[in-house]
Amino acid sequence: MSLARPRRSALYMPAANQRAIEKARDLACDVVILDLEDAVAPEAKDLARTQAVEAVRAGGFGRREVVIRVNGLDTPWGHADLEAAAAVKPDAILAPKVSSPADVAAYGEALSGDTALWVMIETCAAIFALPAIAAAGGRLAALVVGTNDLAKEMRCRLDVARAPLNAALSLTVAAARAERLVVLDGVFNGIEDDAGLAAQCDQGAAFGFDGKTLIHPRQIEAANRAFGPAADEVVWSRTVVAAFDLPENAPKGVIRVEGRMVERLHLDEARRLIAVADAIAAA
Repeated sequence: MSLARPRRSALYMPAANQRAIEKARDLACDVVILDLEDAVAPEAKDLARTQAVEAVRAGGFGRREVVIRVNGLDTPWGHADLEAAAAVKPDAILAPKVSSPADVAAYGEALSGDTALWVMIETCAAIFALPAIAAAGGRLAALVVGTNDLAKEMRCRLDVARAPLNAALSLTVAAARAERLVVLDGVFNGIEDDAGLAAQCDQGAAFGFDGKTLIHPRQIEAANRAFGPAADEVVWSRTVVAAFDLPENAPKGVIRVEGRMVERLHLDEARRLIAVADAIAAA
């Protein structure tokens, strides 16, 4: 899975709500997550599964990645969800409450084609197993933090700054980067708290997340702004690439660019950032 593809905003849409699914096809989010789990009441689980499958078959989501979040395999709906979702081959399946490499394998072995596996990091056990989970391999392509469930299990109290979870958030990013996985931040519950959302998006971007999961369309703009490359970053990245492309710099590991020392590790990041910016511009 390409790390250069924009995943600034990943919007959960309850798959039991047909109108929400239709609306998702025209929103400015990078990822649509058709949710069969938390956003769906028990009596609507079967309907949500059917509508999610039909939505993937129908397509029409354009450049957006389409992901189905299934119920856990330890629930009455999990196995049916996984079988049905895997059959229509969305871009990815999102598995909840993954706490071990064995959990990763249990979901991944059901997938085929180009469908990737994304997993939720939302249990205390998952935090202590992060290196093993991230290194599980197979179809695993992304870690997604579930801050609400993690805070509930920890019995901690969260505000916008999320101090009790800062260690878990940082460790999740580090685990993902160690294995070249995508990593997405958890949701912000204050739908009408624009200032709080902006602050938490900025925090997530500072931690190094690729984007943020969202619960309402009005949150998309803030996430896209915070997690998208800034104009000055793109200009600098192009300057770095151009400098390393000069023949005299081809054999060098470190060069001087506009008075700053730049290593080849910065070149890799510059190329990734340019690719993200170009993909956003082309959308």
